[in-house]
Amino acid sequence: FLKRSKLAQHGLRSTVSPGFANSWQRSGGPLFGAIAPTFASEPQKLPEKWDYTADVVVIGAGATGLPAAIGARDAGLSVLVIDTNYDIGGHAITSGGNVPLGGGTSFQKKYGIKDDPETLFKDLTDWSIVESGGQPDYRYNDRAVQHALAYNEAPTFEFLLKNGVKFVDKAPDNVGGHAVGLSAKREHHCIWAEGQSAESPAGAGGTDLMRGLEKSARAKGVKFILNHHMDELFRDEKGRVIGIRASYTPKINPTTKEPLKSFLTDGNIDTTAKEVTVHANKAVVVATGGNSGNVNFRRIFDPRLTEEIACAAGEYSPQDGSGELAAVAIGASLWGAANQAMDRNGSLRKRPLVGVRTNYIHWTPRSPLFPLVKYTGLYIRNWQNAIIVNQAGRRFYNELENGYPNGSHEGFFNDGKPYVHGDWRNTTRKPYKPRNYIDAALQINEGSTAPDFSAGPQWAIFDSEAVKREHMRIGANSADPNLFFKADTIEELAEKINTSSWQKYKIKGSVLKETVDRYNGFVAAGKDADFDKPAPKFPIKTGPFYAAWATFVAHDSYAGLRINEACQVLDFQGKVIDGLYCGGESAGGCSQHGLGRCVTQGYIIGQQIAK
Repeated sequence: FLKRSKLAQHGLRSTVSPGFANSWQRSGGPLFGAIAPTFASEPQKLPEKWDYTADVVVIGAGATGLPAAIGARDAGLSVLVIDTNYDIGGHAITSGGNVPLGGGTSFQKKYGIKDDPETLFKDLTDWSIVESGGQPDYRYNDRAVQHALAYNEAPTFEFLLKNGVKFVDKAPDNVGGHAVGLSAKREHHCIWAEGQSAESPAGAGGTDLMRGLEKSARAKGVKFILNHHMDELFRDEKGRVIGIRASYTPKINPTTKEPLKSFLTDGNIDTTAKEVTVHANKAVVVATGGNSGNVNFRRIFDPRLTEEIACAAGEYSPQDGSGELAAVAIGASLWGAANQAMDRNGSLRKRPLVGVRTNYIHWTPRSPLFPLVKYTGLYIRNWQNAIIVNQAGRRFYNELENGYPNGSHEGFFNDGKPYVHGDWRNTTRKPYKPRNYIDAALQINEGSTAPDFSAGPQWAIFDSEAVKREHMRIGANSADPNLFFKADTIEELAEKINTSSWQKYKIKGSVLKETVDRYNGFVAAGKDADFDKPAPKFPIKTGPFYAAWATFVAHDSYAGLRINEACQVLDFQGKVIDGLYCGGESAGGCSQHGLGRCVTQGYIIGQQIAK
């Protein structure tokens, strides 16, 4: 191990093929070869020529990549951003645009909210805060990473304002915030985009965040290469990271057969080259967005997360762990595994959309991405209208549970007592409420088989009366026919579920009917004797009957590359890999959900490179 790390530190290369980070992900090959490769004796073979050169090369045009690019460009450095997608924004542009930033932002000051960096730092490292599901929020955070966040969040907010991001002018609150600390309200909200269009592919609040940063970056001269997936990082003979290799990965509209286009084109380098090499004079930034879409990678932290679990909004942002894999291949260390292994609030999500695999965003035909997504999904807003069964056709929990506990924030304790940092009594102040939905859904059931003993998919079961109550508009584009079924009887419905390519175990019609009949008995009795669903209201008895995919999705990544306060990537010996930076969901050491840490670490990277 030490020999391998030392060799890697000196630029010696793995015997795996140069494109392993990309090819491994697509082939589903064994992870061990990526994490612990053998090393050959020859130095890493560098490209004979570089297709493009910039002072700073940023991999990923999301919430970490664009602030880093702008910060470096503000210092007069040439910047080239490369992204696998046809447009900018990554996961962030599909988000709600709720940005937790504290430490004394101008909005906090304007609305009389007292906060400062040291208070925020103490909050983000308070061992005594435990979520209602039993998970410690801040206990396993990297102190150095948290210190950097605490002292840079307020400057990041001003940076965002300066670079065209519009926030709703109101007092910061806690809506959407978790793992953001208990001493002050810190959630800032971007203006929610209306509808879906080329500018706003998901119609979400993250649109204004990312389009504002994009327009600023382009106006300042940042260049973009889109539709190219980063496959390999290069280190020179001194061990410095000096560039990348990327391959052409266009998203093709299946109707027009043409590649999808970005909303803005100013500064785009329009290349369809099968492969490009890009040289970095000063730095390479890994901002590729985490690993929740990479089955074998995420199973390092939770082996239960088998292939039927999709990546939230994966059609737009695949979250394939490519940045982490490429960095590990040249000696970088992974970090912060505890935060992801604990099923953190945000790592797995149940959504109200059924009949589609990513069940996260209600895509509409207006979205430029809809030709790839194909289906809008169907809402079930009230789970009194349906039950959920596992791959064996049995209920396994109270459907009204939302799937994850309330995350911690100011007001987390509602017992009327003040929050005291580090008080051991804090661990007793939140009633324990286990996450039955997630853990029960992932249990071994009678349909689980070798080699993975996957728990399989979950299906929502409901009837025609539920369709009326939920005002569902079932049409050709509403649900994936591989994930949505209709039948005149429950037994026939089971047979149709068995036709899904994701249903490895064949549900017995008699078992599914027994499950539905038993639930109907609970409705008649007004009490769920199995899972304590409060006062079950509606029987499932009026045909036709429906089954819709309701499997939860993988969402946030909480483990990634090891970084220091300056967001420099470290190797397995804790030494800086010269020229390589990382932030956001590609980096480890932070339990905070989403946008706050991403934009702040992007800001830190830009300022550090500028120095």
